Parts: sequence; C-alpha cells; structure tokens
Amino acid sequence: MSQFLAGVDLGGTSIKAALANGTGEIFVSDSVPTESHAGPVAVIERIAALVRRLISQGGNIGSLAGIGVGIPGLVDVSTGTTQFLPNMPTQWRNVPVAALLRERLGCPVWLLNDVRTATLGELRYGHGKASPRLTMAFFSIGTGIGGGVAIDGQLRLGPLGAAGELGHQTILPDGPRCGCGNRGCLEALASGPAIIGEGVRLLRNGLAPRLHELVDGNADRVTPREMLIAANAGDELVREALIQAATYIGIAAANVVTILHPELIVLGGGVAELGDILITPVRRVIQDRVGMFPTDHVRVESSQLGDRAGLAGAIALAQENIAISGVSGSHTRSN
Repeated sequence: MSQFLAGVDLGGTSIKAALANGTGEIFVSDSVPTESHAGPVAVIERIAALVRRLISQGGNIGSLAGIGVGIPGLVDVSTGTTQFLPNMPTQWRNVPVAALLRERLGCPVWLLNDVRTATLGELRYGHGKASPRLTMAFFSIGTGIGGGVAIDGQLRLGPLGAAGELGHQTILPDGPRCGCGNRGCLEALASGPAIIGEGVRLLRNGLAPRLHELVDGNADRVTPREMLIAANAGDELVREALIQAATYIGIAAANVVTILHPELIVLGGGVAELGDILITPVRRVIQDRVGMFPTDHVRVESSQLGDRAGLAGAIALAQENIAISGVSGSHTRSN
C-alpha cells in the first residue's frame, strides 16, 4: 500500500492542512477556524478532525506516514512539545502536541516553529528547489517579523529550534519596546502594526490627505496596502514611512549578509506583498552597508510560495524526518 504525508499550518485564526504524496505534491487541502479560545486540547482535536476529513476526501490513497506541523511560537523540537505560543490563550506551555496528535491519528508527528517551517517550504519547494546547497535567509513580515536561516541547503535550528529569529535583532538600541522585552527590534520598527501606527499618526495629524480619503478618515481601516495606494496617489510622507520601514528591514538583511553571505534573502508574509517599494530599498541598503565584500550576487526576492510556504514546509518537515529517523515521531532534523 502506498503512503502519503500530511502538513498542518497552525495559526491564531485558522488551521490549514494538506495531504501530499512522497514527493511533496499536494493533492487535497482545506482549512478551518482555529477557535483557539477553546484551549489546546480542543484545537488539537480540530486538527485531527481536519486531517481525517482530508483523508476521507482523498479516497483510497494508502496509509498516513507522518505529519509535520508549523506552530506559531517556541517548541521543543526533540519532544514535540509547545513551550510558548504568545498569541494563543494559555500560551500553550508544555503541551505535548505531537504525542496528542499521534494518539489521535496513529502516525509520527513533528513540530517546528511556523516561520522556520515556511523557510523550509521555500527552501524545498520555492526558491531553493533548483539549488540543493542554497544558503538563504527568510524574513516573514506581517503582524510580527519572524525568520529562518538555511546554510548549504539545511535549515539551521540550533539546540532549541529557535535559531533564525531575525525579527528580534536590535536595529535601534534605544528604539521602541518590543513584545519580546528588548528595545529597538526590527519587529517593533517594521512589522505590519508598526507601519500602520505611523500611517495612523500621519492621518490624524492631517499629513496624509490621500490616505484620509481612501479610508474615509477611519484610522481602523489603515493597512500597509492602503498606505501603498495612498503613497502612489501622492502622499509623500506615507511613501517615506514605507521606505523607512523597508530601510530598517534592509539594515537587518545587511547584518545577515555580513554574517552569512547568503546567496538569497527572501521576503515573505503579508507586508512583503507591497513589492518594489519594499524590495528596492532592501537591495540598496545591503549594497550601501556591506563593505567587506561585493554583494552584487546576493539576491533579494519575494517568496515564491506566498501564504502556501508554511503548508509546503510542514509537508517537507514530515518528508525529511521520515527519511532520516524512520517512524519515531520525536526527532526533528537540525544543525
């Protein structure tokens, strides 16, 4: 009987899941609301129910060989236990997610931080698909800023699975307080909420007439996308705000380039959909700030997979762990 894999991308508002064959090709997928207010066990039940439903939709497809799960927070990759999910009720401290899913679905389960999972997806099925030895850094820019690093084609996780938190490098030593407790983190300066905050300030101070018109003066409707439209319509201070955020991201990327000299910087997440107004300054800042070696061959690109990166990475997570550890379900490849 043939075997197949499952990938799960757990988010604060939705659970996405997919089934794929042994080469990672997805043949059925769906999503359901997370309903995180119900607590960890209820959410785990929802994950299991979604996977079972996909299996029934897939028909006679064989046996489930393993499941990879992207988790929005810190996990113990060796035990499959969540340690701290900042945006989930109860913060899911010491929840044995892998074991609980294994009991319900009867197969090995592997966990990984969601942005590291998206990095793996980009590495295996996106930009890195044709470059097995690629060194790259992935910035996921949205409500927060997460990251991941791959070196010579292997995801770098470190002993705790926490390597690659690119959004929490210090950019301004005395900058605004970040949710992690530090000051001046990239996340505090260039995440979606940080960008929106500057847009709202400009709106309320009468400095963004096009943005004001676009959202009918309602500050709650300001988003990076509306800010881009307003900038293109003539709001120069809004344009400056977007470029300033991109410049902070560029400084962070330049730091990574100096340390790792990757071939590729990938920008993903909702804010990355702003396109050239984000990517062009990042490229320029890398060229301006990295003086130790030429950076002409360091590419800065948008994610090829977009919002599918996490799900693709979860499938790759299962695929790779099955290849290296059989069916133990308690080990995640890292270096």
